[in-house]
This record gives sequence, C-alpha cells and structure tokens, in this order.
Amino acid sequence: MGAAASAALATAFIGGWEGLRTEAYRDAVGVWTACYGETKGVAPGDSYSKAECDAMFALELRSYEAQLDRCLKADVPTGAKIAFLSWTYNVGAGAACRSTLVRKANAGDLVGACKELPRWNRAGGRVLRGLTNRRISERSMCLKAVNG
Repeated sequence: MGAAASAALATAFIGGWEGLRTEAYRDAVGVWTACYGETKGVAPGDSYSKAECDAMFALELRSYEAQLDRCLKADVPTGAKIAFLSWTYNVGAGAACRSTLVRKANAGDLVGACKELPRWNRAGGRVLRGLTNRRISERSMCLKAVNG
C-alpha cells in the first residue's frame, strides 16, 4: 500500500475515533480541546472551520508518526502501524515510546504488542467506555494486519 493510501486510512480511522468538533470544549479530563482531539493552544471560545481542523489534523498526524518512528524500530504491517499511530495520537508519544507495547514490538513480538492496546483505556485514572471501544478496535486492526 502506498504512503498516500496509508495516510488516508490513518486519517479516516483516527478521525473517526476522535470525532470532529469545531468549537472548543473540555474533554473527559477537563482539557480544552477542538477539531479532531487537538489540545495545543486551544482556549475557551475558540472555533475552527472544517478545513482548518483537517489541516491541523494532517499536520499533527505526521508529527506523531515521526515521533513514534523514532522509538518504534520494528517493521510493522500497515494496519498495525495505523493502530499504533491511533493509540500514540491519543496517549502521547512520550507515553507510547516508554511503553511495554513498543518494547514488545521492537523485540519482534507484534502479537504481544497488539494485545497491549486494551490496557490503555483510562483517562484521569478512570476507565472510559469510549477508550475501551477504541482500544478493542485498534487491537482488532493490529492483529488482523499481523496475522494476515
């Protein structure tokens, strides 16, 4: 699969989980958020067009992928990479790069890495149904890619 197709799949998958909200809102743990889960520089009363949100999202996904690529050295199939990028976009590159998931992937245990995803279903110390559902979906995509 080409880079453009992979980027389109990642954008659709991750954007579907993040959802688009053009007006600033507080997320589940009280952080000001807008667009597709953007938090950087978002303040109460901010609003964005869909085009602005799409542009920010594309830029952020490229940034998160570059950060993930610095620590994830394993060669992973496209579906696993999208699942890992979705998770990284949600939990942050620092947490991702320090995780057991990345250690397992880099050690060649891609199935084990995929199975780590459901452990990341909390925000503010609370299990959230939306995160649980997202992680199950990411794990499913990851395992399908790894197992062929």
